[in-house]
Amino acid sequence: MHTPPVVKVLAAWLLGLMLVGAAFMATVAVLNSRLFSPEHQVSLYLDALRDGNGGEALGLLNASVPEGSNPALLDGDALRSATVGLADLEVGDARGSGSDRVEVPVTYTLDGVETTSVFPLRQTGTEWGFFTVWEFEPTVLPTVEVSALNSVEAAVNGLDVGLPDGRAALATFYPAAVTARYEGRYFAAPEGRTTVTGVEAPQPLALALEPTPELTTAVEEQVHAFLDGCAEQTVFQPGNCPFAYPTDKRLAGDINWTIEEYPRASITPSEGSWLLAPLSGRVRIDTRLRDFFSGEVSDVSEAMPFDFTADLNVTEDSITVTPVVRY
Repeated sequence: MHTPPVVKVLAAWLLGLMLVGAAFMATVAVLNSRLFSPEHQVSLYLDALRDGNGGEALGLLNASVPEGSNPALLDGDALRSATVGLADLEVGDARGSGSDRVEVPVTYTLDGVETTSVFPLRQTGTEWGFFTVWEFEPTVLPTVEVSALNSVEAAVNGLDVGLPDGRAALATFYPAAVTARYEGRYFAAPEGRTTVTGVEAPQPLALALEPTPELTTAVEEQVHAFLDGCAEQTVFQPGNCPFAYPTDKRLAGDINWTIEEYPRASITPSEGSWLLAPLSGRVRIDTRLRDFFSGEVSDVSEAMPFDFTADLNVTEDSITVTPVVRY
């Protein structure tokens, strides 16, 4: 039976339309599994973090910045440095968590520890009726608390950050590593580090400031100068000094004081100021004494301990040690 040419043309057109339709549906499926997938949204967010693009990351994560927090870590170099330690990053397959909702796990190594962060997303509609639209569930960024007793600033992820009243809450993306340290002329604190893996508040960073060798040396120099001044006084009880030699005998020669052991300075922070621990040392007196009744003269060379306290005042450009001597 002969098939008319028109029928052949129509059949060819129909086959072509079917093939185009199948190709289109296949393209939609591929795009939905890739460019329009929840996993792709997570990948875009992670890329924004590593690029230091905080504005894009914040929009993708659908997150808000906690009220009153410091946003210094949310953009630029500070943000990039937070993700430098990420390794073996892998975005897992989305898993259903409810109607039009999924969770996307991300595994990675941070500071040598393998960790997983889970990102919840929801389907919010379609584009052009074919492509699914996924968005992160709304959330509030976590904050990391940085504190430094007796300091109003610290370097956080390489950025100088103010610490009003000695502390600040810094908003942060995740996953991230946050570091803080302080290095000044007279005081310094070793670097502290914490990791942020989710919306839960991470371990606070409490910096323990310690005196630098420059401060300790400057304090001890002033203490030495004070004691040397005391030793220059040729009396049994040098004025406003922490040592004396009690005797009921009469002086029969010169009095010489020698500081045999100078105190070592120990400085600690306390309620916005700095405390100098009690100072202890050892002094020797050399002289000659005459017995009041027998008139006998004897040589005296005697070492004795002494101790005293001192107030310490430290500013950016000066150090003042004020001895406090009580009898």
